[in-house]
Amino acid sequence: MKWLAFISFIFLFSFAISRDLKRSARDAEHKSEIVHRFNDLKEEAFKGAGLITFAQYLYKCPYEEIAKLVKNVVDLAHKCVANEQDPECLKPVPTIVLDEICKIDMLGEAYGEMAKCCSKADPERNQCFLSFKHSVPGFLPPYQRPEPDVMCKTFQENKESFMAHHIYEVSRRHPFLYAPTILALAVDVEHVIEHCCKEANASVCLGGKLPPIKERVLLLSKKNTYDCGILKKFGERTFQADTLAIISQKFPKASFPEISKIVKEITHLHVECCAGDMIECTDDRAEIVNYICSKQDVFSSKIKDCCEKPVVERSECVVRAEFDDTPEGLPLLAKKYVEDKDVCQHFTAEHDVFLAEFLYEYSRRHHEFSTQMLLRIAKGYESLLEECCKKESASECYSHAEETLRSHIQETQEVVKTNCDLLASLGEHDFQKAILVRYTRKMPQVSPETLIEISKKMAAVGSKCCQQTEARRIPCTEGYLSMVIQGMCRRQEAMPINEKVTHCCDDSYADRRPCFTKLGVDESYKPPQFTPELFTFHEDLCTAPAETQHIKQLTFLANLIKLKPTVTDEQLRKIYTDFTGMVEKCCKAEQHEACFGVEVTNGER
Repeated sequence: MKWLAFISFIFLFSFAISRDLKRSARDAEHKSEIVHRFNDLKEEAFKGAGLITFAQYLYKCPYEEIAKLVKNVVDLAHKCVANEQDPECLKPVPTIVLDEICKIDMLGEAYGEMAKCCSKADPERNQCFLSFKHSVPGFLPPYQRPEPDVMCKTFQENKESFMAHHIYEVSRRHPFLYAPTILALAVDVEHVIEHCCKEANASVCLGGKLPPIKERVLLLSKKNTYDCGILKKFGERTFQADTLAIISQKFPKASFPEISKIVKEITHLHVECCAGDMIECTDDRAEIVNYICSKQDVFSSKIKDCCEKPVVERSECVVRAEFDDTPEGLPLLAKKYVEDKDVCQHFTAEHDVFLAEFLYEYSRRHHEFSTQMLLRIAKGYESLLEECCKKESASECYSHAEETLRSHIQETQEVVKTNCDLLASLGEHDFQKAILVRYTRKMPQVSPETLIEISKKMAAVGSKCCQQTEARRIPCTEGYLSMVIQGMCRRQEAMPINEKVTHCCDDSYADRRPCFTKLGVDESYKPPQFTPELFTFHEDLCTAPAETQHIKQLTFLANLIKLKPTVTDEQLRKIYTDFTGMVEKCCKAEQHEACFGVEVTNGER
């Protein structure tokens, strides 16, 4: 997206000085990066971030081995505090971490090809190690929580050891979950266990309070994996634009220069976190939050309680804080961006700043829009000005900007309303069926299992977001759908589906969802030959658990469309009704499979 170039320019211009001054001050105080981070975080948080870093790379290593690596780095930090001139102390922290990993004797036996990363020089070595991080859940079995009495006893005997093991287990299962988030959620776990183990019925207390924390871990792990995927796929410019939109919504009373400042810092923070630099990630997020908390009157009235918390909890609390109220009396946007006769002059002379401020101003006024939608509006406004400012009657041309931009708004509003209405009328199971039909037609090359998984996730988004207030429905829907789409696009990178899907995945971050919505039947698709095995039904269609039976029925539907992609909705309803009628009839018969065989044979006639 060409318009995104302005983001890079304005942020680089605004922050080159501030970041350089900050770094120069640090360099004057500490030549050693590890000393700077150790002094900032203090030993406990430094050890925690180090433990997370090693566990995320070395998910097969037992806790004891990880603890030794962490001790080596902490010992080095102490040594460097005493003597910063030591050559080891002048290395970047990520280099120190990877050097420790590369000293492991049996690295090749345990991790295979990953050990070859050690032959590379940084930053290629770092990128190599990152490529071996698992981004798909389930590569390790789920963590089995100890029985409540065992948990309480272990916790009370050695709280520090218990919490370190907890952080280790979470980190190795969630390699892209940011360290400050893991540390903050670990504090939540610690508080729950401290409280519940004093209760008469610890089991009931723990059973009620720990699962929501686990759900948050899973959600934030997906979100951080998504963020890193978007950053890698579309680059820092797009990520900065998306961040500018959300931060302007969150802190609507803050000035554009202040918003710009923290947007640049937040983008840099995500680059560090996604690069696996979890010690720097933890320190820099604390620094950003401390800056925001030092200017609460500038940023938000909603973070007072957060800013009074200890540093680890403070960061996560500010991230989770609700949007501040939009200031009263903001001037109408049309005055500056539509009615002003000098719009083209500003657009041409101050292109980057002008568009960045437009996105900021639009975002702070519209909490009810998703960031992707706000980026589409900004892109549409830029395209309109590029066209209008070439004309003699430029002001007349762009005077219709509001109607033009309204089309982006209406498209999203209509899609969300239509799907929420459909969900309300059908229920989640049949809504999933409708989505499965849509997406099997769009990408029939995909396996029924994957199509069912995608349709289930999309139906779950509907169930979650359609019950939200009008103000949160669109951000919720597009936010979660973007994560589902990112998962689809990651899969298609490894195994391309079709040209239309590739275009939707690669062309524009902001337009991904509308692009997939508009996809029609894939005309290039050639159906497979009919094979009887696809429509041979067995006993388990009657005896399997209800959810398994539901999946089998969806598989039948997907296979039917893959075999005949031009089948109409009416034909599909008729065939599916006949199929469910057959299932009901045969599951009542004494010989289920024999009945299925007769019914299928009769159907073929």
